[in-house]
Formats: sequence, structure tokens, C-alpha cells
Amino acid sequence: MIRTNVGRYDTLRRKMVSQQLGRIADRRVLDAMARIPRERFVGSVMQPRAYEDGPLPIGEGQTISQPIIVARMTELLGLDGHEKVLEIGTGSGYQTAVLAVLAHQVISVERIGALARAARRRLSDLGLRNVTVLAADGTMGRSDYAPYDAVLVTAGAPSLPERLVAQVAVGGRVVIPVGDSENQVLLRVTREPDADGEVRYRTERFEHCRFVPLIGRFGWKEKTP
Repeated sequence: MIRTNVGRYDTLRRKMVSQQLGRIADRRVLDAMARIPRERFVGSVMQPRAYEDGPLPIGEGQTISQPIIVARMTELLGLDGHEKVLEIGTGSGYQTAVLAVLAHQVISVERIGALARAARRRLSDLGLRNVTVLAADGTMGRSDYAPYDAVLVTAGAPSLPERLVAQVAVGGRVVIPVGDSENQVLLRVTREPDADGEVRYRTERFEHCRFVPLIGRFGWKEKTP
């Protein structure tokens, strides 16, 4: 059970679900978004804007994604509650919390240590015990916890990181924004049954989007001052 206080943000949260997430068909995703207190995942200055229809800064040059993007990417994973999910890019931990409500186990990797520590604290304060937050290069995945039923990447990649895809179980899927540093398209890559010994992947393309860049060995290189 999520530990939260009833307060003035409840009405804003309900409005967010009813007014911003109208094209989301997955009832479980909508219910999860209605439960997670988004205001807890931004700084105090940003809390009055927590339910606006847009991304918000969370420090370290990163953002918390627009609510509809969080909901849409989660919906594309098609979670039923039994999955082990790998999330790349913990950020504030908001998307992580949504995944934790919908999946059996969540492994989340964040390259910026300060963000990982803050997210870990927020998730613990909410009573979400099925999440492990790790500070590392997310483009490498986490083979020590693999295989995964679903992988969600919350930053824009120049191409599909092979190390991540290789850690997906048969029938598993990766949802990831891929493109240049300014504009990407959401992809869902599903690992198909490989009875003949060959690994096959089916790629579906969805809407265009814009994310902060995925930094790491198999992503974009970090800019130096």
C-alpha cells in the first residue's frame, strides 16, 4: 500500500487522469497514475506545477516526463503484474513508482548518483518495497538481474542498445525513444520465440517524442565543459 497523505493535490491528480490521459486505454495504468503522488517527485518550488501537462526540471539537467508520456510508455509495456522490469533512467523516481505498482519487481538504473539516492529515498518513503535503484551506466543494462520481461528506457537513444535487448526474455519487450538528440520516435521491440535457435525481434513504431539524451557507453557521449 502506498503511504501518502490526503491533501490539496488529490483533486489535481484526478484532473490529470481525467483530462490529460484520455487516450490511455489500459485501466491499470490509469489507476496507478491516480495513486502515485507526483508532487512528491519534484522539488518544493515545482510542487504547485506537479500536475501540469508538460515536463518539469528535477535538477542535474534532467526532467520528470509529461504525464501522458509516462502513461503511454507504461501502457506500451503491457504489464499484468507478474513481470520483472528493468528501467533505464530513474530520474526523480516517478516513472519507477508507476512501474512498481504495476509489476512484480523493478530494477531501475540511474547514472547520476544524487538522483539515484533521492529517488531511492522517495520510493522507500512511499512504502514501495519491490524496487531496487542502482547508480550505474544504464546503457549497459544489468545482466546480474536478467532476464527481464520488460525494459523501459526514459531517455533518447541514438540507436537501440544491443546490451539491453540481449537481456530481455523470450516474449519480453523494450520500449525506448530512438532518434537524434532533439527528436525521437517511440519504439517497442519484442523478442519473438526462437525455436530454431535464432533470436528474432519485432519492432513497432509509435508517436514522436523528445527526451533528454541517454548518456553512456552505448548511448550518447557526455559533453565535456
